[in-house]
Amino acid sequence: MTQFPDIWSADPQDPFFGGETDLLSRREKQIPGTWEYQILRYRMHPQWSIEDRGQLVYHHPEKAKPYLELKYCIAGNTYCREKDAECDQCKMLETKGCDARMPTVDLLQFRFEAAHLSQYVKGRKQSHFTDDILGFRHKQSFSQPLFICGKIRSSLEAIMNNRYTDTLENIFINAQTQILLLYSMDCLVGDRPEGGSGCKFLSNDADREKISKAREILLQHIGDPITIRELSRKVAINECYLKKGFKEMFGTTIFDFYQNQRMEHARYLLYEKGLSVSEVSHLLGYSSISHFSTAFKKHTGLKPCELLMR
Repeated sequence: MTQFPDIWSADPQDPFFGGETDLLSRREKQIPGTWEYQILRYRMHPQWSIEDRGQLVYHHPEKAKPYLELKYCIAGNTYCREKDAECDQCKMLETKGCDARMPTVDLLQFRFEAAHLSQYVKGRKQSHFTDDILGFRHKQSFSQPLFICGKIRSSLEAIMNNRYTDTLENIFINAQTQILLLYSMDCLVGDRPEGGSGCKFLSNDADREKISKAREILLQHIGDPITIRELSRKVAINECYLKKGFKEMFGTTIFDFYQNQRMEHARYLLYEKGLSVSEVSHLLGYSSISHFSTAFKKHTGLKPCELLMR
């Protein structure tokens, strides 16, 4: 994975061009043919003056594989050296002046391969600007600043501060990364036309919370498929509103979202965990290996056994 702080390349006065840096933590993951991410956390030095910023970079070189990058710089968070230990100051909420806590600058980089993004525009009859970007039909590379709105910041905070580990972390990060991509693409094309959401009932915070809860329930049922009727009952909203609201908020249908999460998790279990095709098929609730293999190839373009041979 490439080294990161090039998000600041346009400003030679920034600290990473000569100032002393103190790397506190580093997290990264890469799955071939899909996406990868890297999170770097630096100690914030008192003399630094850094504002939150974001950047979308569209790479379409003539003789290399195209890809899309999202880069973010978030300042003002706090790192605690004792976060995994029993800290009496934190227990007593006496964290002011604590030597274990320090302000940070967090850098996050997400890279999406063309083969992975193409799934979002397959079969679309109409072409919009976002379709041209996600389908890599736009022929020229470019970069675009991204405003760190509340939605994007919330997604970034969720990714940085989640407490999941191993398999559950993979499910969570994969889903949250797609939401981050949605918000960033929405930012790229500008605000919605005047009049806001096409679903009037989503102006109600309680209904939006129900749709968000439905998404979380889907993630909890990766290996135990749930019907839309069952899902609507769990969140106490009728099926029609659930389907319309989900598409409006997350830019995809319930089925496509769920199937996408299952196949990306399958890829992780096969490639990262080394599970067999039959084991993954069983864990994801498929009635037969052939049904799983067909779904996997439709989503990734590869048979499960072909991924294992890479």
